[in-house]
Amino acid sequence: MSEITASMVNELRQHTGAGLMECKKALTESNGDFEKAIVVLKKKGIASAEKKASRDANQGMIQSYIHPGARVGVLLELKCETDFVAKNEEFQKLARDICMHIAAMSPAYISPEDVPADVVAKEREVAAAQCKDKPAQAIERIIEGKLAKWYSEQCLLKQPYIKNQDQSVESHIAELIAKIGENIKVGRFSRFQI
Repeated sequence: MSEITASMVNELRQHTGAGLMECKKALTESNGDFEKAIVVLKKKGIASAEKKASRDANQGMIQSYIHPGARVGVLLELKCETDFVAKNEEFQKLARDICMHIAAMSPAYISPEDVPADVVAKEREVAAAQCKDKPAQAIERIIEGKLAKWYSEQCLLKQPYIKNQDQSVESHIAELIAKIGENIKVGRFSRFQI
């Protein structure tokens, strides 16, 4: 096992924004491997974010965004647990980034849970019609795959994040939750277009 130095811990902290002790533990757990330590921190961060998801988020902010040319505009309600976090620069940047994402990607819903049952039933019907010639044992799996793809196009939290296509908006929010230690939720949004 390689020795974990203060400079290694500091470099990881600068790169991830995690606390010193978390960085040291992650480096120890990954035997000093910087890339593995980042993965360890991300896994712990996502688990931490999931624990915080049930906590009340009744503070936050309303963010607006008008796209250059003034033909597309977005209003977003982004919620957090305390007004202290609502005033945090990273939280405000997240709100601006999500507004730009909504302007660009035009989601119809926040999450799959927000999609009305009749709309899901119609999409399921379309998917079933498209795979009627497939083997019976594969049809349900194909339908679920097509629904997941549809959700990733229509639901804000499932869409690939415009600033990093390798992660969803949901996982981008989860990273900030892990970093600041508070629950963050998209309350609602409206997108206007001329």
